[in-house]
Amino acid sequence: MPRVSRAQTDSNRLAIEAAASRLFRTRGIQGLSLADLMAEVGLTHGGFYGHFASKDALAAVACAQAFAQSTARWTQRAAAQPTPAAALGAIVQAYLTPQSRDDVGTGCPLPSLAGDVAREAADKPIHAAYLAGVTSLLSVLLPLQNTGDAAADRSQSLAQLSTLVGALVLARATQGEALSDELLVAAREHLLATISPTSPHV
Repeated sequence: MPRVSRAQTDSNRLAIEAAASRLFRTRGIQGLSLADLMAEVGLTHGGFYGHFASKDALAAVACAQAFAQSTARWTQRAAAQPTPAAALGAIVQAYLTPQSRDDVGTGCPLPSLAGDVAREAADKPIHAAYLAGVTSLLSVLLPLQNTGDAAADRSQSLAQLSTLVGALVLARATQGEALSDELLVAAREHLLATISPTSPHV
């Protein structure tokens, strides 16, 4: 049987990571078996351990990848706007939408993985990956605040992040009901109303 080339091995690993990043968000960490994951990318179950030491190790990598994608989206949205206030508004308006609610597999991992991470044992590597992801998204919001005080900026950013994620979690849990859309609209309007049109930051 011919040996798999290094390029093919690397390609297979990237495919596993991408599929895991998407499927962990849609099915949950415990809801996705390694057999189903490997079948998704057209590889054998036994081949998994040639790439990762454990499912826990993969979960941490997949979590980090999902956060990297979200952080890149937030950063790009912010950079496309002329002011910090407009950048913050753009993030809010894109996040609290029916599309964001419905696109679980490619959407923000904050709401889709929160429950899974909370149920994992404290020594699992996904905790560090999730914490780093939260910090990464928070770092996008922090420069967009306008209180003029570092502690107040951080508090405001934390409140905004909590509102964004909480609204999306509730909207997904009530999907199919009118309440789901109402939650998105109410949270979006609330956050936009609190954004000052002026900011000392350039």
